Amino acid sequence: MAASDQHRSRHHDESSSRPNKKKKVSRNPETNLLFNLNSCSKSKDLSAALALYDAAVTSSEVRLSQQHFQTLVYLCSASISDTSLRSLAIDRGFEIFDCMVSSGISPNEASVTSVARLAAAKGDGDYAFKVVKDFVSVGGVSIPRLRTYAPALLCFCERLEAEKGYEVEEHMEAAGIALEEAEILALLKVSAATGRENKVYRYLHKLREYVGGVCEETSKIIGEWFCGEKAGEVSDNGIGSDVGMLREAVLKNGGGWHGHGWVGEGKWIVKKGNVSSTGRCLSCCEQLACVDTNEVETQKFVDSLVALAMERKAKMNSCETNAVFSEFQDWLEKHGDYEAIVDGANIGLYQQNFSDGGFSLPQLESVVKELYRESGNNKWPLILLHKRRVTALLENPTHRNLVEEWISNGVLYATPPGSNDDWYWLYAAAKLKCLLVTNDEMRDHIFELLGSTFFQKWKERHQVRYTFVKGNLKLEMPSPFSVVIQESEKGSWHFPVSCENNEESSRTWMCISRQSVLDSLKSNGKLATS
Repeated sequence: MAASDQHRSRHHDESSSRPNKKKKVSRNPETNLLFNLNSCSKSKDLSAALALYDAAVTSSEVRLSQQHFQTLVYLCSASISDTSLRSLAIDRGFEIFDCMVSSGISPNEASVTSVARLAAAKGDGDYAFKVVKDFVSVGGVSIPRLRTYAPALLCFCERLEAEKGYEVEEHMEAAGIALEEAEILALLKVSAATGRENKVYRYLHKLREYVGGVCEETSKIIGEWFCGEKAGEVSDNGIGSDVGMLREAVLKNGGGWHGHGWVGEGKWIVKKGNVSSTGRCLSCCEQLACVDTNEVETQKFVDSLVALAMERKAKMNSCETNAVFSEFQDWLEKHGDYEAIVDGANIGLYQQNFSDGGFSLPQLESVVKELYRESGNNKWPLILLHKRRVTALLENPTHRNLVEEWISNGVLYATPPGSNDDWYWLYAAAKLKCLLVTNDEMRDHIFELLGSTFFQKWKERHQVRYTFVKGNLKLEMPSPFSVVIQESEKGSWHFPVSCENNEESSRTWMCISRQSVLDSLKSNGKLATS
């Protein structure tokens, strides 16, 4: 035999004696069942999944686990939209869930949500709510979510069982779960349908609090309520005559709403139109507000900033660093008559990432001068800059005079070594309720501790961005009005309707005012102007 043939023969013998590495690992019966159930779930094959379940129940080889039951109950709930499977899915879903509980297996949030959906599909809101309450009372790692409560809430609202719907909402609030537009709309509809005007008012404010622009369906329901007979019968019981009280409430709330109840009396006029670039409603000529955070929220924000700043400094080197931040707080109390705070480092280092780039004092000077020019009270802004940077600028003969002038005039504050500039300029802007000039996105995880929803609202109202195009400065001031639901001291309402392209110029607004308010505007010649 040739040498090459002998080599091939030996190689064949060796390879045939090796174990096959691609050989499938054998699964136990439980793993096989779960794999097959998941396949049925993906393909939405309820019949096949139920056959597998029935076989497993009669078999002594398979021990059903939470995952098996969860997959089955989920598939049943996902099948209720198919009219041919609806009855089967509901009946078998409850049967499987009962078997799960009787087997001593605690359902998790996903299983409870699926069963609540089955109960709601059957029209049994009471059971949908009961299963959630039982789940909450047991406690554990798994906690309820909005989707867990939604089936019971929506079921009660659809069946006009308003009080039961309100009870679900109270339970959700106790669990710290915020409503979204679909759930608020359901509560608004049932309140309107059952003539509960105070509840309608409450849910309009829930929409204001949790939703930006309302969807078309929500705007339709709102319009139907205000055009209805019941809305026209609702009066303010004298609240509207206390203009000072309403005005003070609007101011305390940060603008855009007072929250004291319906104002005025008589018929409502519902119009759809646009708002000018300055925030003037083109339907009623009312000026929309630039809504800020309210006094309580703002103070909590300031307190949180101080606490976080102190905590971070304490980790670095404590007593000394805590003292220097306190010094800044005291200094700001004495000198805090500013309309704008400037993040000096952010502006000075803007677009300086080139070979000869460095800290650009001319850029910072341009921003300072522009803010002074735009200030109606001829006020200089306050620049926050690290002491190390200030020292370097003072050592430069070209910059020394300007920097010394800023320091002597209280325009520049040098943050001490070991400190983070961010805490200083953010605290100053929050404490003084003024503008903050920076392009910093403030996405640091520490900022997230301040609360994303609140912080985002605060930035929209206070942050001024900037650009330099061929050396020319452009400040991007906050919008002159907020695209949120607004309630005026006259009792009028404005609802922004969601638009696909987010172009504010083309956004539709619902303008809702009492006929008496519009008549007053006409008599004063203001409505004709619009």
